[in-house]
Amino acid sequence: MFGYKGKQVRDNIHSHDLMNAFWYFYQNPRPGEVYNMGGSRHSNCSMLEAIALCEELSGRRLDWSYQEQNRVGDHIWWVSDVSKFRAHYPEWEYKYTLRDTMEQLFASAEKRMAAAEIFA
Repeated sequence: MFGYKGKQVRDNIHSHDLMNAFWYFYQNPRPGEVYNMGGSRHSNCSMLEAIALCEELSGRRLDWSYQEQNRVGDHIWWVSDVSKFRAHYPEWEYKYTLRDTMEQLFASAEKRMAAAEIFA
C-alpha cells in the first residue's frame, strides 16, 4: 500500500449495476452526454477498510506492506458523482453494495480454487 496511511478512498461498482446503467442508456440514448459511473457514496471504502473486509470474508490475515510515499498522481479520495446519470435515468438504482460485491468475489474465487485442486 502506498501513502495516505491507507486511508485513500475508492468507489466500487458491481458489474451488474454498471451493465444495468448501460441498458438504461441503450433504451433511451442521449448522444454526446458524458457520465461518471462508479459506486459513488453507495459503495466505497478506504484501502484499510478493504483489507479488513477481505480478512473478515476470507477468515485469513492478508500479507501486505505499507510505504509512506504515495503513488505519483494518486488521489487521496475518489468517489464518482453519478447524479447526472441518475437525473437522466431516475429508474436506475444500485442493486449491490460493496459487501455484496466482495462476498460474490470471494465465493467465485473459492469455487475456482476448489476446481483447481481437483485438477492439480
